[in-house]
Amino acid sequence: MRKLTASAYKEVVLLTRDLGGLAVLFLMPLLLVITITLIQDSSFKTIKQNKIPIVLVDNDRGEVSQTILENLRSSKMFKLAESTDEQEVQQQVQNGQYQLAIVIPKNLSSDLNQKVSDNVNGILAQFGAIEDSIPTTIKTVESKEVKLYFDPATQFSFRNSIKSGIDQMVSKIETQSIYKAFQEQITDDPTEKIFDTEPFITFTEIVPNAEEDALIPNSTQHNIPAWTLFAIFFIILPLSINMVNEKNQGTFVRLRTHPVSYAIVLGGKALVFLVVSLIQFTLMLLVGIYLFPLLGLPQLDVSDRLPLLFLVAFFVGLAAVGLGLLVGTIAKSQEQSAPFGATLVVILAAIGGVWVPVFAMPKFMQTLSGLSPMNWGLSAFYDVFLRNVPLKELVPEITLLLLFFVVTTALAIAYYNKKNAV
Repeated sequence: MRKLTASAYKEVVLLTRDLGGLAVLFLMPLLLVITITLIQDSSFKTIKQNKIPIVLVDNDRGEVSQTILENLRSSKMFKLAESTDEQEVQQQVQNGQYQLAIVIPKNLSSDLNQKVSDNVNGILAQFGAIEDSIPTTIKTVESKEVKLYFDPATQFSFRNSIKSGIDQMVSKIETQSIYKAFQEQITDDPTEKIFDTEPFITFTEIVPNAEEDALIPNSTQHNIPAWTLFAIFFIILPLSINMVNEKNQGTFVRLRTHPVSYAIVLGGKALVFLVVSLIQFTLMLLVGIYLFPLLGLPQLDVSDRLPLLFLVAFFVGLAAVGLGLLVGTIAKSQEQSAPFGATLVVILAAIGGVWVPVFAMPKFMQTLSGLSPMNWGLSAFYDVFLRNVPLKELVPEITLLLLFFVVTTALAIAYYNKKNAV
């Protein structure tokens, strides 16, 4: 135990001598999570807080265009402007002034009413429900085209959602026009309600949680665990560089002259850097709880979750330390450890779901993500932050993280013993 304590003390001394490195180790992750959360917060805010600027060109000036206009105005999604010049609007969208321009064609209302009326008369004539004096021949009415001009920088998913919404709106207007035409032919009383045009099927978003106070996930709850995980695994760099410096400065040679096993040396490093990872995690939580609200971001809610959160952070820290020990043992120079460690962390984050959700990846990458310790850690963090799971449901993820630490540390010890075998 005394040897382990001495080894850990040595690591603390080395760390405190590099104040710049410590500042980077703690401050850079905080800047990262603040920046990313600020950028992504608009994606999680309600549409009421972030309205999309669009412009409408109404060449119809009829009942249909008025309905479209009212729907757009009542929507909490859009900040609507109106114009009469299609060419000017097209240029404004091209320049990014508006995300979308909707151009309603001329005679849309009158032509739609004519088509619907002819079709209704034709149907009723087949059943003898209208007078013979009413013409039942169907005239050819050219189809109308509602033009949508999108900002070239607009994301493909946004375009699809807007087109789907406009299509549903137009379909509803056509359906209501048909009901109205039937009602005018069937009854002389315009106030009589024959058809119920209200939607029969509606959608409600519900968080699948039995608790009444279940929280709807926000940008903070998504970003704090993801980028905390990223920051914790980045201790691979200072840990591996520290080990390489000891090799180059002859510290390892002096250690070999003492009755201290390599496992004790690694144990001291693991203990210190595990504490560092927990301090990083604590700082991230404090930023989410106290600083984010001052920046206008959602406050991180950790009520009744702290024990489980620190338990997950402990095992995530172990996994990161184990990988750092392995990289530091194998690397021969800083030129090897620093680029390799940074690249490895980025790759593990990418396939682990830190940047792109796993469900959005190709099938092969989804399978590959299951091999990333960041994926295990992220899943465990999300289980606690977003799903409020009990401890027993975290056992699979924390077991994998523990096994990862054991395996990587064992490989580091085996590699060192083989390389330095007499």
